[in-house]
This record gives sequence, structure tokens and C-alpha cells, in this order.
Amino acid sequence: MKVSLNWLKELVEIPADVAALCELLTKAGVEVEGIETRGCAVEKVVVAQILESLQHPNADRLHVCKVADGSSEPRQIVCGARNYKVGDKVPLALPGAVMPGDFKIKVGKLRGVESAGMMCSAKELALAEDAEGLLILPPETVVGTPLTELFPPETVLDVEVTPNRPDLLSHVGMAREIATLLGKPLTLPAAILATAGTGSQAADDITLEAPEACPFYTARRVRGVKVGPSPAWLQGKLEAVGLRSINNIVDVTNYVMLEMGQPLHAFDLALLKGGIRVRHAVADEKFLALDGKTYPLAQRDLVIADAERALAIAGVMGGEESGVTESTVDILLESAYFTPAEIRRTSRELSLSSDASYRYERGIDPAGVLPASARAIALILEVAGGEAEPVAKAAGAAPRFEPDVPFRLERCRAVLGTDVAAETVDRILTGFGLGKTAQGWQAPSFRQDLVREIDLIEEIARVIGIEAVPARQQTRFTPGTPADQRHDQAMRLRRRLSAPGLGFLEARGLTLISEKALAVFPVDGSLRVRNPLNEDQAILRPSLVPGLLEALTRNVRLGTGDLRLFEIGRIFRADAPEERTTLALVWSGAAAPASWRDAKPRPADFFDLKGALAALGLEDLTLEPASHPALALAVELRRGKETVGLAGQLTPARGRDLDATGPVLVAEINLDAFDPAPASGRFGGLPKFPAVTRDIAMIVPVAVPHAQIEAVLRSANESLLAGIELFDVFTDPKGEKIPADQKSVAYALTYRCAERTLTAEEVAQAHQRLKERLKAELAVSLRE
Repeated sequence: MKVSLNWLKELVEIPADVAALCELLTKAGVEVEGIETRGCAVEKVVVAQILESLQHPNADRLHVCKVADGSSEPRQIVCGARNYKVGDKVPLALPGAVMPGDFKIKVGKLRGVESAGMMCSAKELALAEDAEGLLILPPETVVGTPLTELFPPETVLDVEVTPNRPDLLSHVGMAREIATLLGKPLTLPAAILATAGTGSQAADDITLEAPEACPFYTARRVRGVKVGPSPAWLQGKLEAVGLRSINNIVDVTNYVMLEMGQPLHAFDLALLKGGIRVRHAVADEKFLALDGKTYPLAQRDLVIADAERALAIAGVMGGEESGVTESTVDILLESAYFTPAEIRRTSRELSLSSDASYRYERGIDPAGVLPASARAIALILEVAGGEAEPVAKAAGAAPRFEPDVPFRLERCRAVLGTDVAAETVDRILTGFGLGKTAQGWQAPSFRQDLVREIDLIEEIARVIGIEAVPARQQTRFTPGTPADQRHDQAMRLRRRLSAPGLGFLEARGLTLISEKALAVFPVDGSLRVRNPLNEDQAILRPSLVPGLLEALTRNVRLGTGDLRLFEIGRIFRADAPEERTTLALVWSGAAAPASWRDAKPRPADFFDLKGALAALGLEDLTLEPASHPALALAVELRRGKETVGLAGQLTPARGRDLDATGPVLVAEINLDAFDPAPASGRFGGLPKFPAVTRDIAMIVPVAVPHAQIEAVLRSANESLLAGIELFDVFTDPKGEKIPADQKSVAYALTYRCAERTLTAEEVAQAHQRLKERLKAELAVSLRE
């Protein structure tokens, strides 16, 4: 909500320092998201009156106007707007004026006709966020008056109001909050105070056909009004908070909504047929709203109707066919209470939101319905004349939300840990509008969030400030939890993957994905959303890979060919456990860039991906051949006998579908299968004695993986063995040199002793022991 500080100053004394006010509100739980400066700060912009308007001789959409600006001679202005008439008063930027955006006005020609200035809209003067045509000023505005006097600069706060505090969606509500926080009196205008206790009389021409959605509806007629531009003070108030002035009647309803928080709506009484019916829409009913769009209504949507048609979508927006125009003479002013859930649902289903629906769906003050109506009637009579009915006609009854909340001062002091004086408690709660009772306090109808004793204690804490609560314990030891260990594990993996050696970038995808994304990388056991918001969010992701592949495609199409992405997050499967935390990698493009040594960059392959997995430091991770419909080369990631993930390279066809320029490598690991505690590292000094390397070559079955051979060598617990490196693999599919189901592998084994230099005999003995071990365990054929 946008809050005008000039408006607030009329209701409460506020700090001169805007930053101090923002800090005060933020500490109290009312976050200030932005500070804006409104009003006209442009020099050389004055009030001008249009004396003549003729068609431009060389342009169909332009007019040549004569305007009086207070100087001795009229000025000629070429204008493209159409919302004015001769006699209107508008802002005129004179030559030399510098408009917002650093646009300087000067004398020039438009399609061959000289123009000595520019007539301005509210948007061009930064007085409003949108505007349709010129800003039409009130008729009583004096020609030649600088616009800086009509719209003095003003500070506006953009405040984020939480859903449980709809009372802050008005200037009176915000002033009440500030007054209590500062201990200052709240000064309500006499016109608002005069509306207290406003009554009504039962109406026989208002029918509540859906009382559960609209328990209270009031209407009041005003006859003989003169619709026209609003006075300058009213336009200024609205434009300060970003609302466009429409006409004096509509502006009054918007003004009262911003002042008191009660949305209102005015109908052209001459366009109504019969009495008011508050009903649900009928089958296949359509509605032409004030925004010019036609909305199909569901039968559960609440509408305000007459005997023939719908006049408004209740609590959301009025209709174009019953709105107030310049020809309106008699009006019907609506002020009502609608059930928040009804308005919220209708607004969401129609994708139609307004300032009124924003307030109704959060819950307005039911006791403010009649006072707001009376306040608006008084303003309408002031700015548009006419004669109003003595009291409003009403149907139904306003709901009562004034619970008695028990309160114990001793309990308040115990919870806050400080000795709060009874006088302080009384001042704070009275300031927030509560009334004292024998057992506690009665909450006002505009504070429906105050229903428990702890709610009142929280209000007191907000005012006295958390800094007033003494600290009783400086620090406390908290033992680590499994959740802490999981977080630390994820952070270790993030640091390793994003380090310069690997260079992966972290991605964050949506929990919900589309059918199309899942089709690229199919995963069994997916869970579908019963009522998805749209087709792109129809499935709870069963894997992180589909989301990463979508991110890869977007980046490739934007020109990033080399990409390494990872994500750590929750996935969802139909099989147990339904939720699990996984790590996924996607790698496409170069593994090494082009250089003076290599003219072309080397594309990443499966072994680069394997190296990245090894660098993660996940214990006992092995790879076994597997199959997957999306992968040309697939391996299962195992920890012992348990499958903990999948890795591989996408098929070329799927890579082309993603617009990838090279092989696309993917991997996903179930982190829940690993102990989150960090593995204990071993550190040692640099070796002092030289190492000895011996090669060993053997013939083994093709199905025997490298990991199994290495495990056999390690299991020998040979104390002198310091390193194992595979340096050659040979297969012969034709079976000419070695059998087709066999392969030749060669290893370099490094031997070292930390205490002395090894002799040739010691190395030979150790080497022989390892050969015998391989023969016994794997039945290999040594090539010697």
C-alpha cells in the first residue's frame, strides 16, 4: 500500500526524519519496501486554458490549439490528446522546461505547424503511474499558476501489509498504528468523528439472495449531483498515492477507501432497473467490467444485480453499463461487507484484482460500513452537490467481531521477561482501539487478529521494542542435529563443485515441472498434481535432471554453449521414500578450452563426468553398466550393493532436441544414502624416499570392471603399495589378437617405504605377491 506522509500529518504527528519513521514501522512488523517522491517538481509548467482547437492540416490525429497561460498573448500548441474540450484547464510545459526523463521542451514544428510548448498528462509529469490523455484541472484553477503550487512535492511510503493486518490498508489505520508506537494522540477529522454511530433503516428494495457471501449490504441515493472534475485537493490526494482522477463521484469513493479502508461503489441510478439483488451468477452469465473486458462468470461468483442484469462483480469491480459518467444526475452509493473467502476465490478465478478486492479478501471492518458511507455522502454533497437520503437503506446485519480477550498483567511480564507498567499496557492497548473489561480487553472489529492473550502480549512487545526485553543468557551450547549435518554436507558439495577445478554453476529449479520436461528424461514413479495451476507445473519433480536440461536449453539458445550446472534439492517419487534429497549434474560443451597447444577445445566426455563425481568425495561410490531410454551410455552409481544414482550421456537425438552443440552428460545421486558426517581426512608429510614403479599387464573378462581390479589390489593390504594407475585398455571385437570376450588392461603400480629406500628385491617380492593375489581372486592371465 502507498501511504502519503502529507496525509498522515493531518492525522498524527510523525517524525521529521523519514528514515526514522521507516525504521519505527519496520521494527514494529510493518515493512517499508520503498520511499517515493511525488508531486510536481518541474519548473516552467503552468496552468493553461484551451481557447481554441482546430484539426491539424497535415495530420489526422493531431490538433492545433490556442491556449492562454497567463501571459499577454495566447500560445499555439500542437496536441495529440483527445480527452479535452475547449475551456478546459490543463498543465502546459513552457519552452525551457525539463520533464522527467531529462526531456527538454523547446519551440519546434510538428508536421509543419509550430508548437510553443506541450500540454501534459499526469504520467508525463510523474503525477500518476498511468494516464489517459491530458490532465484536466478543476475549472476554478487560476490560469498561469505554477503546477508546483497545485501539486507540491510529497513523500510516499510503499508499505508491505501482512494479510492479518487489513486495518493498515487505510491512512486512518496507519495513523493509529504510528500514534500508538510513538505515544502521540490520533487526530481524526471532525467529518470522520461525525460518522460514528451512523444508523440505517431496513430496505425493501434490497434482496440478499446469498447472505452467507454478503451478510450486510447498504445503499444510499443522492439525487441532482453534477459530475465533473474533482477539486485540486482531492485530485492531489489521489495522485499522490498513484491513483488517476476520474470524476468527482468516483474520486470520492476512492478517497474514502484510502482514508478509512472501506471500498465503495457508485451506480448511475438512472441505469438501474428495479431494486438491488445480491446473488450468485447464473449459468453462462457474462459481465462487461469497467476495464472494458467481458468476463465469463461461474455460478458461485457473487454479483450485484438489478431486476435484469448484473451491475458489478461483488467486491471486485463495477460494470461499464452502470458506471457514473458526466451525464449522471442521480447515484446509488454502495457500502457492504462481503465474506473474504468469496471475494478471494472470485478474484483468483477471474484473474481480476482491484484495490477493492485487495481489501475485501483480507477482511474489512464490518463496523466501518455505515460510517464510510456517511463520510462519502458528505464529500459527494461537498464536491458534486445534490440531495441525499436521510439515512442509508440496509439489508442484513453487520457481523460482530469484538471478542473479549482475557489478559493477565503477570503473564505479560513473565512472557516478556520485563516489568511492564500497567499504565504502559493501558496506553498501548487503548491506542490500538481495544476497550478494557473486567477480565481483560475487548478487541475492536477492525482487529480480527486479536483473539488470544498472547496476541495482546505481542502488541505490547511491538511497541516497547524487543530491545527493552533484557537478555538473560548470552550464549547456549546447541548440539549438532542430523539436519545440521545434511546442511553441512550440501555446503561441502557446493564448494567442491563451484571451485575453479570443476567450475560448476548452481541452479535452482521449480519443484513442479511439465510433462514435456519429463518426456526428455523419463523417470518412473512420478506424482501428478490433481489441480495444476498450468501445464508447466503439473508434476512433482521425480528427478532434478529434467529441470537442469530445461535450464541448459535456455542458456544454449541465449549463446552459452559451454555449461556445467548442478542442483541440490528435494525430489518426489511414488515409491518409498516419497521425498529424498539428490544432487544432479549436467555438463555440455568443452572440458578444456582452446589454447596454443590445442587449436580446438576438447569436448567433455563420460570420463570427465566420472572425474567430477570422484572429486565429490562420496565414499565407496562405484559404477556399473545400466540402461536408460534417454541415455546412449548409462551407468548405475552404487554404494556397495545399493543403487544410489544414475549417470551417463544423452542420446544424440535428445541432445539435438535440446539444441546442445556437443555431448550432454548427466548424473544424479541420492544424498540420503550417504552419511552426512564429513569423512575423516588423513594428512602426512611429503615423502623423503624415492618411489619405484612396476607395470603389470593382464587379460581379464570384459565384464570385470576397473574398480574390481583395484579393489583386489587394495584388499591385499600390501604395505609398500603407494599408488595404482590404469594406463592402457585394449579390446579386439574380432577376436584376432585376444578373445572377443576378453580385454587387456595394464597398470602402473607405485611402491614406496616411508622409512628407507626400497631394494629391487623388496619391490620384486611385493610385486609378485600382488600378481598371485590377482590370479587367485580374478583368475587373470598375466602378460609377461
